[in-house]
Amino acid sequence: MSTYDKAMTRALKLAAAAAAAGEVPVGAVLIDESSEVAAEAHNRVEELADATAHAEMLVLSDAARARGEWRLGGLTLVVTLEPCAMCATAAVWSRVDRIVYGAADLKAGAAWSLYNIPQDPRLNHHIDLEAGLMADESSQLLEDFFSKRREDPA
Repeated sequence: MSTYDKAMTRALKLAAAAAAAGEVPVGAVLIDESSEVAAEAHNRVEELADATAHAEMLVLSDAARARGEWRLGGLTLVVTLEPCAMCATAAVWSRVDRIVYGAADLKAGAAWSLYNIPQDPRLNHHIDLEAGLMADESSQLLEDFFSKRREDPA
């Protein structure tokens, strides 16, 4: 059992809640070294009418506010889908230590699939990456969501 299984299980529940709310099912949990939750969220793009309201962006902002500090060293971002360029870059700027994600995003992933922003040697902070944790479960949520959306686009 991975150190991050509990956080990913929670992220999957958040992703399912996002889907139920009509959001792309992505959930994120930010944990410290003792696996204590610093912040958690799911996508809220539709609800907030905000293209930046990805789960990752929300947890980074929530944790920074709670800490009173934008530097989030010592934290791990656990997310159901590989972060996009915006979220991967925000994680770098926030100085998180590690990103653990479930499903790869072959169309927009920026933590190995299309780009590797978290480990780009040109940047001043680098993030450890772990991919594929509960990838099947994460992928299934996304497949079900988009399949349903194609059947009933309203």
